[in-house]
Amino acid sequence: MKSLTLFLLLFITACNSGEQNKNSGSHNPSDTPTANITAVTTQGDEDSYTFNVTIKSDETGCDQYADWWEVLKADGTLVYRRILAHSHPNDQPFTRSGGPVKITQDEMLYIRAHMNKLGYVGDVYSGSVVEGFIKVETQTSFPDSVEKLDPLPEGCAF
Repeated sequence: MKSLTLFLLLFITACNSGEQNKNSGSHNPSDTPTANITAVTTQGDEDSYTFNVTIKSDETGCDQYADWWEVLKADGTLVYRRILAHSHPNDQPFTRSGGPVKITQDEMLYIRAHMNKLGYVGDVYSGSVVEGFIKVETQTSFPDSVEKLDPLPEGCAF
């Protein structure tokens, strides 16, 4: 009888533990939708560059889409933000240009994309106009307040 009671106690504990894990909000990171920068090119002159940014994102429509990409200085200062006014679920990856971006050719920058409901979830590129831009393996932490700076999207067209 003691063995049966111990077994039932362990069984109930294991079941409850599984329920807690299921409801704890944890999930497999590979299941998280992303907005990954896949390429960055520039053209133009100092203090007036155009950036061409390619994004591959897990878009489903206006409920889940990349709503902007942005250029940040190494200290986290927002230099430029390109608003994406609609979703691109059937146009992946896609490239959108923006500017003028007022920077010097050798200024170290970060380029990242934003998902409308998930925030910054994806690969980031770093570099300069003169050196080019590559994917960053180690993520840099920027102030949360950057996400609330203007310009911000006013909605999703489609």
